[in-house]
Amino acid sequence: MTSQLAESAAPQGKASGYAWYALSVLVLVYMFNFIDRQILSILANDVKRDLGVDDAFLGFLYGTAFGVFYALFGVPLGRLADSWHRIRLMTVGLVLWSTMTSLSGLSRNGAQLAAARVGVGIGEATASPAAYSLLSDWFPKRQRATALAVYSSGLYLGGGLSLGIGALVVGKWNKVFPDGGPLGLVGWQAAFMAVGIPGLLLALLVASLKEPIRGNSDGIVTPTSSTPFTDFFGELVTIIPPFTLIGASRRGPAALGLNFAFAGLCVALAGILIRLTGNLPQWTAFGVGVYAVFSWVSALRVRDPVTFRLIWGTPAFVQVALGYGLIAFIAYAVSFWAAPYAERLLGVSKITAGFFIGGGGAAGGLIGVVTGGSIADALHKNNPAGRVWVVLFGATAPAIPMIWAYTTTSPALFFFLNFVAGIFASAALGAAAATTQDLVLPRMRGTATATFFLGNALIGLALGPSLAGMVSTATGNLRVGILSLLFVAPISITLLLFAWRSVPCAEATLLDRARAAGEIIA
Repeated sequence: MTSQLAESAAPQGKASGYAWYALSVLVLVYMFNFIDRQILSILANDVKRDLGVDDAFLGFLYGTAFGVFYALFGVPLGRLADSWHRIRLMTVGLVLWSTMTSLSGLSRNGAQLAAARVGVGIGEATASPAAYSLLSDWFPKRQRATALAVYSSGLYLGGGLSLGIGALVVGKWNKVFPDGGPLGLVGWQAAFMAVGIPGLLLALLVASLKEPIRGNSDGIVTPTSSTPFTDFFGELVTIIPPFTLIGASRRGPAALGLNFAFAGLCVALAGILIRLTGNLPQWTAFGVGVYAVFSWVSALRVRDPVTFRLIWGTPAFVQVALGYGLIAFIAYAVSFWAAPYAERLLGVSKITAGFFIGGGGAAGGLIGVVTGGSIADALHKNNPAGRVWVVLFGATAPAIPMIWAYTTTSPALFFFLNFVAGIFASAALGAAAATTQDLVLPRMRGTATATFFLGNALIGLALGPSLAGMVSTATGNLRVGILSLLFVAPISITLLLFAWRSVPCAEATLLDRARAAGEIIA
């Protein structure tokens, strides 16, 4: 791979007006991304009743069924974002996940809903790799954490709106159609359709955006690949089972043997966990995910040693990705289970839970992620590791309000403390994302984003909500299920303290390490 310096210096001024307009469109996309993902939370108790599933399966539906495929397809789609037209990729993905969200409303059993959630995960995997790469080209480096934080606000706005929208649609639909409406659909099914269909219209707006010059904001203009889909399918066979066996065989008998051996280890460990918990879908899907990541990393080391060196071979990158992944482990679980918890244990109505948890989550997340991104950029000016302090804050500060929230019997206090914890936890996202983007070259930003979201999805999304649900099912106490997740906080803090020490050197030596690994930089 070759990167070339731009003929002119990288832009040093502020981002253009068009960049801010494009950012506003991407925020809308991310809002729909999380509306479609998060709406299951407010519908969870209804789904549990009508489909006859337990909390463990609800956690699987929200987390693992979505998260594993979101993470795995994010890698080849991240590669496609690095080599193809990013606007087109995001448009296609938006159409796919909006369609699958709508189809969720036709589900008649848990298996059908799980299949639809897989489709939503694959479609949504296009969004952030493309968006992170686009924003890194629209905004100069000194504004990058702010831009990524503003984009990330769509996560909290969409997640919050989804609860209010879902509660409103369910209430109105069931009032008008108490015995089921057209096609026999009940309220929760209608809610899926109500949020899925508008995404198809948003895709038209996304398609109108202009593709920026890749790498221009850093002064390293990088040409688009002449074989983007060959690159995509080449990446696909390295991470999506059983095609991974094809990818491994291309690297020789030794690589194929190692791949088989690791697959056997994953099967054995998954079998043990299935016997211990009785949760077949959770540990089967998670085992597939772990095996797939191993296959991909093994292939990346051979096919693109520079990208491997700057991502997986850079301790600072891995420490930030894992440290933030453990923050997400708790945050995803709380974001999903807060509404069902308020309905069951505090006795509030669905409308009340949707309004206060959704509104509080949207406001708290927006305040936290934008403020955290701005503070992270300010701290980074004087210290390359300054952004890590903000990530550390997100790992430590939410613990006290979370413990207080899930032990109080006051709904009002519960809603307020969730709001406060949301501010604290969301502050970390922009800082963590910007740190990982600064540790790679422009041509590999999509892949770096996909890697960052591997930790976010496989550790945070695929494990957090599911483990809370399994503990709840085993103990009969959702409060215990949620609070049990705090055991990961010290691990996250330790990883981020190591990152604080290693990030400055990793950022300062980026080009030298890239050249040493074989990158040609003029």
